[in-house]
Amino acid sequence: MSEFPISTEPNSVTERGRQEPKQYDAVLLASFGGPEGQEDVIPFLRNVTRGRGIPDERLEEVSHHYRAFGGISPINQQNRELKAAIEAELAQRGIELPVLWGNRNWDPYIAPVLQDAYDAGHRRILMLTTSIYSCYSSCRQYREDIGVALTETGLDGKLEVDKIRQYFDHPGVVQPFLEGTAAGLEEIRGKLAAAGEADPDSKIRVLFATHSIPTRDAEAAGRSDDEPREFAEGSAYAAQHLANAKAIMDTVAPNVAWDLVYQSRSGAPHIPWLEPDINDHLEEIAPEGVRGVVIVPLGFVSDHMEVAWDLDTEALETCKNLNIEATRVPTPGTHAAFVSGLVDLICERTVENNIADRPHVTDLGPWYDVCRPNCCENFRGAKPVIAEVGTRVGIGHDAYAASEAAK
Repeated sequence: MSEFPISTEPNSVTERGRQEPKQYDAVLLASFGGPEGQEDVIPFLRNVTRGRGIPDERLEEVSHHYRAFGGISPINQQNRELKAAIEAELAQRGIELPVLWGNRNWDPYIAPVLQDAYDAGHRRILMLTTSIYSCYSSCRQYREDIGVALTETGLDGKLEVDKIRQYFDHPGVVQPFLEGTAAGLEEIRGKLAAAGEADPDSKIRVLFATHSIPTRDAEAAGRSDDEPREFAEGSAYAAQHLANAKAIMDTVAPNVAWDLVYQSRSGAPHIPWLEPDINDHLEEIAPEGVRGVVIVPLGFVSDHMEVAWDLDTEALETCKNLNIEATRVPTPGTHAAFVSGLVDLICERTVENNIADRPHVTDLGPWYDVCRPNCCENFRGAKPVIAEVGTRVGIGHDAYAASEAAK
């Protein structure tokens, strides 16, 4: 297996959204959150769907995947493990920087975590999220949650919070997926060869899976009056996944066919979401002679519920019913390259232990530190937001300029 290409060349477009290093005194690991018992499931789903007026009866109807796992989402424990791994990597490098943890939808919630951080004496925090691509729910919504928390707690102007760039194509993310894809292909090749297939690669399809989002949100992903680029399929969200998938396949198996597929759609059926759904796609490719599938959960950094249920339960069951040999590639989790990469991303932004290079695997990266004005628009209405050109929230000084790199 050859090495995938890594560039440290600045991106002429995104470089203007690069921030100068700062003296941070804590890192905030921000994530989605999940229930940790049957009694938590409905309150958690209320949090996820807040503002949409969905009755508890409907929430109970969609709670089955949590109920099947005892009401426990794997995500909180996985974040505890990731937090510990980041702390260990920081300590190994001799970097004294505490790691905090806060969730959008379950305890520990972001607002009290920020209040506790301020009370403990922290004044400048760098947020690292577990969502790595560009769209409303993966980026802007986290920035809004910080903005709202700072505003509602009265900490705005007292506590500064910046955000690490969307790091979808950082080598620390791509390396675990590349290794997993290579191993998955070898597994399926072996199974097909044992079944008598003379040319296994011609019967294999690699499916890169990610969370579906509403088409309107996809079209707004990365879009701004200040963004000059045109993205594949009209969306930064889709383009980033496609670029990552191509980089992986060009390295491990350039002659094996692959597709980008989506999963975990929700909401009203009349609202269009990104397609094809992975299960529908499996039904479509089976008659084409596909006998083996490698599922790569490219949109996720840990084996949380969308992986454990939508892929490991539903998609693999679909493969079984279609007589397709299938395997699911691991997510980065606490893979050494991933954890090291996260600490490298932190050091891109710090004065001490600074890493000046910003490695990226695709031509789309490295992404902006400071997002473009109103990118990944919130169609439900504007909220206080951090880390965006023109905002004053969470910075304690004049609004970010259009070109942070010029400072």
